[in-house]
Amino acid sequence: MVVAALTMDLMFPEARSLKDKRRRLSGLMARIRAGYPVSVAEVACQDLWQRGMVGVALVTTDTRLAQSMFDRIVDGVGGDGEIELICQSIEFFRPEGAEA
Repeated sequence: MVVAALTMDLMFPEARSLKDKRRRLSGLMARIRAGYPVSVAEVACQDLWQRGMVGVALVTTDTRLAQSMFDRIVDGVGGDGEIELICQSIEFFRPEGAEA
């Protein structure tokens, strides 16, 4: 078993308020949830109106599948011009006692 985590640091250059940022961010998270079998949440920068950080998590047995899925998610961010991806990180965890 592998737990995979993707963190994306985002910029909302056209956002003029927290409400505007949250509208754009919730749309992004809904698209990710609809397209992939993952969990998604805003994990930082909740009080900043032009920044956001989203965490995506997946439990799988295949790290290549997780990497591929995360690559497609990252490729889909910013396609509408409302969101800019500043940076991203992907981590893989193998819990103790989990099968290799």
